[in-house]
Formats: sequence, structure tokens, C-alpha cells
Amino acid sequence: MRTLSLPLALTARISPVVVLAAAGWALTSGPATKPATHEESAPQSAAESPSGTATAAPTKRYAAAPAPCGSIGAATIKSLVPGAKTAGKEIPSTDAALRRTCSWNALKGFDYRWLDVSFEITESDQAAAKSFKENVADKSGGGPVPGVGDAGYSVVNLSTEDKQQTREGVVMIQASNALVTVTYNGSDFESKKAPSTDEINKGAIKAAKEAVAALESGQKT
Repeated sequence: MRTLSLPLALTARISPVVVLAAAGWALTSGPATKPATHEESAPQSAAESPSGTATAAPTKRYAAAPAPCGSIGAATIKSLVPGAKTAGKEIPSTDAALRRTCSWNALKGFDYRWLDVSFEITESDQAAAKSFKENVADKSGGGPVPGVGDAGYSVVNLSTEDKQQTREGVVMIQASNALVTVTYNGSDFESKKAPSTDEINKGAIKAAKEAVAALESGQKT
């Protein structure tokens, strides 16, 4: 009987204990209101700064991350991760209101697939856009994903360990003040080859579109 040996990197990913830390954001109140005096003819408008110039309130569309394990349809999970439980497994987070991640993985025969979907809520559209640009800069070599959210990017890379290939696709989407990240990878332990770039890229983008749709259909502020 043939014994299946997983590469060290994939063995670590299959481990059931994964800890994801999420950064917290501090919300601060505006400047204290100046005490009124008899010389003031009218109170200062809340929509104006002390100089009298109108200021826009910070944009915050999404107040909390949606349930990640319900963001991808069962049919998509069965297609992208054959043999995986469609319910998925949510990764523990230090602040589930701001960041939530769900994972699906399975080894069916000699084919291994792993899918992660992560939601992160930032303090504003501007903060999300800044983080998106920084993340894209860290993963060069990909291309834009049009028609999803406010900005989208996809990149696929091939790695080899102990002659075993693994191909991984990452799709990052900015939608208002939310960031959606999908990671999808796979390996064939019989041929030692990885799935094609097209298969991994299309699968990651399909999952990302469903995740963004789930975000947009949820509660908004």
C-alpha cells in the first residue's frame, strides 16, 4: 500500500490549530466643544470646524466582518475543494468584529486543495485603500481584477519543495472600508505537479466574487 507523505509546508497548513491575530483600532472622539459665552450669537454647527470650514464625517460603510464560513456557496466549495466539509472552519480571531477568516481543506485521492477567505474591516475607505495598495506592492507579478469592489488584484505563484509543486493564488479586494482576501492553492501528490495557473486563478477569483457579494448583502452603516 502506498504511503502518502505531505511536504513540510503543506503539513503545517493542514494542522487543525491555526491562530490568526487581528489588530485593534481605536476610535477617538472629536475635539472638546468650546464653552459658550454671552458674546457668541449662535452655537457652532456640528458640521463645521472651529475655523468655520465645513468638514466631512469619516466614511464607514461596513461596521463588522460577516460570517466568513457562510460567504461561499456549498457548490463552490465542492468544486474548489473536493472532499472538504462545506461548513468550513472559522479561525480564532482576537477581534471577530474586525477580522474573520474561514478555511476549507481536503485531500481527495492524491489531490490536495486549500481555500481561505478573510474579511477585515478598517476605520475608513482611505485606510482600506492604503492597506490594499501596500498589500499589492508586497505581491508583485499579478494583475487587476475588474468589476469586483472598488479595487481588485490577483496573483498566482508556483513553489517547489522536495520536488513537490504547489501553486497558490491570492486575490485581494477593497470594497469601501473592507478588505477581502482569498487564498487558494493545490498540489497533486501522485504526479508531483501543481494545478494549472488558470485553474487556481479562476477558482480564487470565483471565491472572491462570492465573498464580496456576501459582504455587500450584509449590514451596512
